[in-house]
Amino acid sequence: MRRKLVVGNWKMNGSRTSNAVLLSEIVAGLAASGAASAVCVPAPYLAQCQAQLAGSALGWGAQDVSAHASGAYTGEISAAMLQDFGCSYVVIGHSERRAYHGESDAQVAAKTVAALAAGITPIVCIGETLAQREAGQTNAVVAQQLGAVLAAIGGDDVAKLVLAYEPVWAIGTGKTATPQMAQDVHQELRGQLVAKNAVAAAGVQILYGGSMKPENAKELMAMPDIDGGLIGGAALKAADFLAIIHAAD
Repeated sequence: MRRKLVVGNWKMNGSRTSNAVLLSEIVAGLAASGAASAVCVPAPYLAQCQAQLAGSALGWGAQDVSAHASGAYTGEISAAMLQDFGCSYVVIGHSERRAYHGESDAQVAAKTVAALAAGITPIVCIGETLAQREAGQTNAVVAQQLGAVLAAIGGDDVAKLVLAYEPVWAIGTGKTATPQMAQDVHQELRGQLVAKNAVAAAGVQILYGGSMKPENAKELMAMPDIDGGLIGGAALKAADFLAIIHAAD
């Protein structure tokens, strides 16, 4: 059995004061949850997470990482820097990074390699736009995105991945893929992992990242290949985030 994983992606939100309250409320409400959980926060708040969450059940991570180890890359953050702040996870290839920053499949693959080399679990985001779904291209698009990552890593590294399927048309729009629609894509992704390393593929957590909320979390996570969620807006409210975590139990 794969352990469920619920990760909050705070995006560009937060302040030192509001973070302290939110983190303390989440930690206080985690008792007796069987699911793993973490928050991926803006880089300036990684030190705050490290100080406040050390020794708790709530993990933390970043929202991006450079493919480069160090050097003249102004504004970039290396995997070693994330290591310094105790990050367990890093979100890579989020649809907003792909859309607004022009991140290519090759760049996403290179960042994944950098995270793995530092011992940080990459949460590799994959998903199609509304136009691609309506054109019947969903499976081809996600296969290409995941294929670029799998081509860049060894078979043994498959076990160290977390995937997040985020149908771009369902992010922040209030639209959600039905549980069966999401399961169909997760099953395709699992099949692609199997082709790379069948044993490892069975243990890889594949999260759903398209507007998961307390109201739909249980139904989504009841699907056989949906192993948790990458949560946006609902992760900024302790009660909602905890409700999703407990729905994973």
